[in-house]
Amino acid sequence: MDSTAITSCPLRGQVDPRALRFSAAATASVLSIVLLTVAPARPLAIGLLASQVAVFGFAAFVSVHWSVWAEIFARFIWPRIGAATELADARPARFAQFIGFVLTALALLGFVIGVDGIGYGLTAVAVAGAVINATSGVCLGCKLYPLARRLQRFQA
Repeated sequence: MDSTAITSCPLRGQVDPRALRFSAAATASVLSIVLLTVAPARPLAIGLLASQVAVFGFAAFVSVHWSVWAEIFARFIWPRIGAATELADARPARFAQFIGFVLTALALLGFVIGVDGIGYGLTAVAVAGAVINATSGVCLGCKLYPLARRLQRFQA
């Protein structure tokens, strides 16, 4: 199977959990660089943060399968390690991406308007969630997904 097969068929609502952990590691790396470069290289940090906001937004509102991190995983890593033995539901992961989008968008706004404390704090929360997911496979946003679904049903 060629490396584009996983991206051409979005697995019908399922996702490789290893891709999610890879994405979390990449996200943690980008956001850590943001935190380290805000003071010495503010335009670089804001640009990196804006790019991660876009990645989160795309994954949350379009598809976790076609995000930049998922594409890198599918093209370079997946062909070397093979197909996953188990797949995970993509909906909790998309919800987690939405949470990341909100946190980083607000952090970006904080840095842009000069309220760096908010920017640092929200970026640090996003880094912590990404590091936990990358290292342990525990997705905090995914854990909140069932609660959000219950609240949604309650309001309907």
